[in-house]
Amino acid sequence: MKFIAPSTSDLLQHLLSVNGAIMSKPIIPILENFLFDISNNELTIYSTDLETSMTTVMPVESKDNMRVAVPSKMVIDILRSLPEQPVTFNIDGASHGIEVVNNNGRYKMAGQDGVDYPTLPEKSGDGSFTVPANLLLRAISKTLFAAGSDELRLNLTGLFVEMKNNHVNFVATDANKLVRFTRKDIAPQVDHSFIIPKKPLNLLKTALPNDETPVIVDYNKTNVFFTFGSTQLICRLLDEKYPEYSAVIPQENPNVITISRTDLLSSINRISIFASKTTHQVRLKITGSDLTISAEDIEMANEATEKINCEYDGEDMEIGFNARFLKEMLSTMDGENVQLKMSQPNRAGLLVPAENEKNEEITMLIMPMMLNNY
Repeated sequence: MKFIAPSTSDLLQHLLSVNGAIMSKPIIPILENFLFDISNNELTIYSTDLETSMTTVMPVESKDNMRVAVPSKMVIDILRSLPEQPVTFNIDGASHGIEVVNNNGRYKMAGQDGVDYPTLPEKSGDGSFTVPANLLLRAISKTLFAAGSDELRLNLTGLFVEMKNNHVNFVATDANKLVRFTRKDIAPQVDHSFIIPKKPLNLLKTALPNDETPVIVDYNKTNVFFTFGSTQLICRLLDEKYPEYSAVIPQENPNVITISRTDLLSSINRISIFASKTTHQVRLKITGSDLTISAEDIEMANEATEKINCEYDGEDMEIGFNARFLKEMLSTMDGENVQLKMSQPNRAGLLVPAENEKNEEITMLIMPMMLNNY
């Protein structure tokens, strides 16, 4: 049995687009392989780690229908080294050996019976909605950094997708910081929610085109399916309950700083060099239209202070934050100006764009730190 891929580079790109789902040392050895499924002059390539699966489809020339498991690293390495040309795969139906043939040579590798490859979940959905790829990419990029990594709090390690009738919230938190990204131009027409793990979302960030390619999102109780172009990503959802995050977002925040995002980020980058390497605490003191940012590492006798101009509406205040969290948030945000909304020094602050994009709202919450009196 054989098939011919018309282009080495095209086949390589398809393999690389789904290679992220393969584990380097899986419990089941066959999972180190791609599954090649050839039918009706189409090659469907599968990869999975049993939690996350990816598929992609490309045209080939073949008179046979076949399924064979192909060593992922070896086939990628050989295709990378070959010049652009058609390439033929000869498959031994009995031994499942694979011979790659091109104009210059022949390369043999051991395959496995495709029948032994795990079956992927069927796309039977409880619901579905469609979102442009660049919008989904933006939602992931603006939120995922805030997700936790503590396996003891598994529900906080993923992205919470909260569908409402006429909008969708994407939420991530690690209990110290929280990001809610809302799009009002996605209308699922249902109230439903689920938690997507980090790994498939990072794979999506790599695989999604940054354009308006439609992404069909189908979901059921156990899995979510992302289909775009010739690619599909399937992932098992986290079977956990997400906390009532909206309860921790303070509604009354009478003290509001409006400030240049880049000025604030640059200042915190400098000041945080002198902060405690344990707490990473920076202190914000607002009096009138002056914002004083300072940090001190008592053990190392390091300290720094800067003043920057801002617009401030509220009472004089002094509050401490983790500089790493502030830098992550300010780096992720767009726009020229941001607002920091606060109520009291011991309550969470909200960092938001001074002006939101059309049909979009971003709210970033950061917990305060207890101030050490200098």
